[in-house]
Amino acid sequence: MTQTAHTPTPPAKQMLSEQVYTHLRDAIMGGHHAPGDALKPQDLAKEQGVSLAVVREALVRLVGEGLADRLPNRGFAVPAISDRRWQDIAEARRTIEPVVLRMSIERGDVDWEARVRAAHHRLSRTPAYLPDEGAYYSSAWSEAHRVFHRTLLEGCGNDVLLEAFDRTWTASELARRWSAQRQPDRDHVGEHRRLEEAALARDADTAAAVLVQHLTLTAAGLTGCTHPEPTKGT
Repeated sequence: MTQTAHTPTPPAKQMLSEQVYTHLRDAIMGGHHAPGDALKPQDLAKEQGVSLAVVREALVRLVGEGLADRLPNRGFAVPAISDRRWQDIAEARRTIEPVVLRMSIERGDVDWEARVRAAHHRLSRTPAYLPDEGAYYSSAWSEAHRVFHRTLLEGCGNDVLLEAFDRTWTASELARRWSAQRQPDRDHVGEHRRLEEAALARDADTAAAVLVQHLTLTAAGLTGCTHPEPTKGT
C-alpha cells in the first residue's frame, strides 16, 4: 500500500491550536499583555490546559503575523512598543497603499463604489469604544476599519497586492491600537470621510495624499513624532 508523504495534523489538534491562537491574539490585541511582556509557552500551556506543542504552534503563527516576537533564547514576547519595526511597517504602508489606491480609483467599477460607500457607512455607524472593552478600540470598530481600508484598495483587481495589504495590516494593527491610547482626540471620522470622498470623486492625487497623512498620524502617535520622517535609532 502506498504511504502518504506526510502525516496530516489531527483535526482535534488543529482545533485546539486554533482556539489557543484566537485566545492569545485577542489577549494581545486587547491589551492583556503589555508591550515587551514574555509569552512563556509552559505557563500558557498550563493556563489553557493544552500541550506545549499546541501553544508553540499558536505562538509561531502569531510571530508570522507580527503579533509576537521570537527571542534569541527561543522564547516569545509581545513586540516592544519602541521596536523600529513599527516604523518599517508604517513606511511600507505609506509606500504601497497609496499606489494601490490610485490603481483602485482608476480601475474600480460602480460595484466597487457601492462597496466603498457601504464600508464607510458601516465604519461611521460603529462605536469606536465600548465600556466592556476598556480604552482600546472596540473589536467591531476595528473590523469595520479594516474592511473600509481594504475595500478602498479592492478596485485594483490585483490579489497579490491585496495579500500584501492583509499582511501589513495585521502586523500594524497592534501598533495602531497602542497609538489610539496616545491620540484620544484624533479625528478618525473626518479622515475616513475625506478618504471616501476623494476616492469616489476619482481624485487619485487627493486620495493618496489623505491616505499618506492618515497612516503617518498613526505612526506619529505611537512614536511621539509629529512629522513623517523615519525615527532614528536610539
